Amino acid sequence: MGELLADHTTLRFGGPADLWLTHTDPASWGEVVRALAGRRPFVLGGGSNILADDAGYPAAVVRVATRGITARPVGDGQVELTVQAGEPLGRLVAYAVAEGLSGVEYLGGIPGTVGAAPVQNTGAYGQQIADCSTSVAVWDWERERTELLDPAACQFRYRSSVFRTRPGRWAILAVTLRLTRSDRAAPVMYGHLAQALDVPLGSRPPLEEAAAGVIADRNARGLSLPGSGPDARQAGSVFLNPPVNSAQAREVCAAGGRVHRDGDGVLRASAGWLLEQSGYGPNAHVGLGVYCSTSRTLTVTARDGATASSFLAGLHRMAGTVREASGITLRPEPVRPQAGART
Repeated sequence: MGELLADHTTLRFGGPADLWLTHTDPASWGEVVRALAGRRPFVLGGGSNILADDAGYPAAVVRVATRGITARPVGDGQVELTVQAGEPLGRLVAYAVAEGLSGVEYLGGIPGTVGAAPVQNTGAYGQQIADCSTSVAVWDWERERTELLDPAACQFRYRSSVFRTRPGRWAILAVTLRLTRSDRAAPVMYGHLAQALDVPLGSRPPLEEAAAGVIADRNARGLSLPGSGPDARQAGSVFLNPPVNSAQAREVCAAGGRVHRDGDGVLRASAGWLLEQSGYGPNAHVGLGVYCSTSRTLTVTARDGATASSFLAGLHRMAGTVREASGITLRPEPVRPQAGART
């Protein structure tokens, strides 16, 4: 019996993989490629945004567990960090804050690995990984060689990138970020974070206080991944904030909802608000063993009796209800395993 994906994903779904390899030594990637013998695998990181099939994965899986952070001063108070893909994102944030480096302090508390962050352009509180990335080291499965992709080649967008739109092409091996030496955080741009930190919008609180405040705010709003309890099996927010046209935006705002422009200038409505307007709320039952979390609607949890199929059906049911009520389409965020993808 092969290694179970359920043992490596936060939703705890997933049967055995046909072939399972764990990559721990950055210098040994060539051995991993040779062991695959031409097979293109599904590349697994922390498993925090993946919905694996109960029957298993009929192909190869490579779990990237490489660790390490190296720093290189580049002048003008800037420091480049090269971070191995298997490094937990939270550990990168802690390292940067401890070293007095600003640029990722608002990404604390997000589960997953650094290697997964470029895939969905991980972001929170106005920061996103694209803002400080200078290059991504990858293995190109088509050209069969390692390459460095610059930010333009990564095609970063709102919670997306070329790695998400072309999931079979590359495996991410390391990420290089350029951070700024500062004892102050980036300006606070979100009202609830400003309130949690007790600072004015636009202010730059002390770096350590800002990072700690983010963790406290995420915990208070049910955005953290608990180790036990009814909300332990989850993949975080299950829907992206959907794009809306100007007419839909006016309707949402008239009804008391929130609309914002993302970094690409696209109007987006709050997925959580749309779900609540459609009758869902914390702890709502949405399918066999599937519930909204006890603290927020946008996080959907798996409990006793849940299967990957019932979880996916629950997401489709929720999206269908919103579409019928508003004409707005919600798209599930958890990734289904496929060769070359990473999460």
